[in-house]
This record gives sequence, C-alpha cells and structure tokens, in this order.
Amino acid sequence: MSLALSLDFQYATSIEKLWSAITDSNKLAKWVVNIHNGQAMENDFKPVVGHRFQFRTQPSEWWDGIIEGEVLVVEAPNRLSYTWASGGEKHTVTWTLQELGEGKVNLHLDQTGFANVQGLEGAKYGWSKWCGELEKVLEP
Repeated sequence: MSLALSLDFQYATSIEKLWSAITDSNKLAKWVVNIHNGQAMENDFKPVVGHRFQFRTQPSEWWDGIIEGEVLVVEAPNRLSYTWASGGEKHTVTWTLQELGEGKVNLHLDQTGFANVQGLEGAKYGWSKWCGELEKVLEP
C-alpha cells in the first residue's frame, strides 16, 4: 500500500516570485536545508522536463546525504512535479500554485509513494520546516 502526503501553505507574494523560489537552484539552496544542521543542500535543479538532479548535504550515520530526482512536469507558473528518491524509496512530489487574490498564493504539495507511516511523518515534518524557510526567501 502506498501512502500519500498532502499539505497547503499560503504566502503573501506573487505567483511568479513563488514559482521562482521553487524552481531556481540558488533559491532552493536557501530553503531546502539539512534539517539536522541547517546547512544549505547544494543542488543542480533545473525546471526542464527530463532533467535529472541531486540535492546533496553532509552524510550522517543514517543517510548518505543525497536526494536524486527527475523533473516530470513543468507548467509555469502553476505546476511542477518531480521524483524524489532517497534512502531506498522513490516518491513523486507535485507542487500546485494558485493565486488566492489580494497578494496571496497557495502552494499545494502532494507527495506520493511512501512505504510506511514513519516516512510519511518524516516528510510532513521536513516539508513543514522547509516551507517555513521558504517564507524567508520570499520576504521583500
């Protein structure tokens, strides 16, 4: 059985600025950080269908510090999807951006393919923390 994660985050920003924050490699490195030590996760992400990428951080005794992915869908500025593989599991991450009006944008996350509840809970914690960091990247 495959488990799925679904989260929503709202930001006071433009959809273009939020799109840039989730697709620009330099901006991603500012908010997708190692949760244990706060270090940026270097990456070679590009919003190009078929592009293979990695996020890298310092390994630990539990993890090699590498997330591998491949971009599946790019529909700027509304939808982005990619694979997210680490620790023997491969998931699909899909971001959907929607303007709410009055300068607010909803960022919806779907992540599918979890083999167990522990992985799902870990991802929920991780994305919630990262999306808090994302807010700082969007500040004027």
